[in-house]
Amino acid sequence: MNVKIKRLDPSIELPKYHTTESAGFDIASSQDIIIPAGEVVKISTGLVIAAPSGHFLLVSARSSLPLKKGLAMANGIGVIDPDYAGPNDEIHIIVHNFTKAPVEVKKGERLAQGIFLPVTQAKWQESDETRNTDRGGIGSTGGYKS
Repeated sequence: MNVKIKRLDPSIELPKYHTTESAGFDIASSQDIIIPAGEVVKISTGLVIAAPSGHFLLVSARSSLPLKKGLAMANGIGVIDPDYAGPNDEIHIIVHNFTKAPVEVKKGERLAQGIFLPVTQAKWQESDETRNTDRGGIGSTGGYKS
């Protein structure tokens, strides 16, 4: 799959897959930044990535982000549509510092990973019934009842 990418700063490294079996490629910060304790901050990547038509780019935190940095992606994941690829449509990583101390992020530090996934759009069919039986609410398969 060929993917168009624009670096807003030529000193930024292109994203890369770190093993031959990696599902996701790493996305790094393009800036040095300090995230105050308890704050939500938008971190620049310096990248515009054009997901191929029929695909979207899913951005998620690297698994080590909470343990090593005390940061979580504030929105859980990011969904980058293929039409979000204009000249200045930079991808940002929105993080929450859930610790009680400031967290320093350095330029080039890998924070997130990107995965290209196919898009399937639904065609809505209104109906008074969706299924014949109810599942029982949140946690119904794990023994939790709402």
